[in-house]
Amino acid sequence: MSVAPKASASSWPIPPKGGWTADDLDRLPNLPPHTELIDGSLVFVSPQTAFHERVVDFFKWQLQCLAPSDLEVFREFTIDIDRQNRPEPDVIVLRADAWTTSDQTRFPADAIVLAIEVVSEDSVSRDRETKPLKYARAGIPHYWRVEGENGRAAVHVFELEPATGAYTSVGIFREEMKVDVPFPIALDLTMIKARPTKDR
Repeated sequence: MSVAPKASASSWPIPPKGGWTADDLDRLPNLPPHTELIDGSLVFVSPQTAFHERVVDFFKWQLQCLAPSDLEVFREFTIDIDRQNRPEPDVIVLRADAWTTSDQTRFPADAIVLAIEVVSEDSVSRDRETKPLKYARAGIPHYWRVEGENGRAAVHVFELEPATGAYTSVGIFREEMKVDVPFPIALDLTMIKARPTKDR
């Protein structure tokens, strides 16, 4: 006679009625790195590709070099949009005065000048639809979405239209990128190495 195995207790956190809140994200134990809160639900990030890592590194360091002294640049850092939304853009540019303590775990959305998302296979709809809508409603003036095209980066640049409160497309940049806002930026996108180079 066989004995049915006992069901093991789930180690996943069980959401409270109404969903998780932005404050819960700091209190829940053993969450995977880079967990986001979208509409009260926890979103776990899949392992990232080498291309994603290279793109995030590129924009973090390039923007850090170009940004004026009253702005700061962070990668993979959560922002407070509202009680049930605390997303983690891949790169953010924010007002320097919003960084107040060394143990800070998030920044207010109204301090964010630019949010950048690098699209992954599991984040396409979030990065194209969900997040830009929330970023626009939070008043973040600039949003860039970076997509891979045959191993190269294509940067879709959006600016908040004050009259509608929605993002409008400024352009798509592939090899060279030049914009005047949120500050003058000129980037050589071909510097992003999408794959390892082999010595011949």
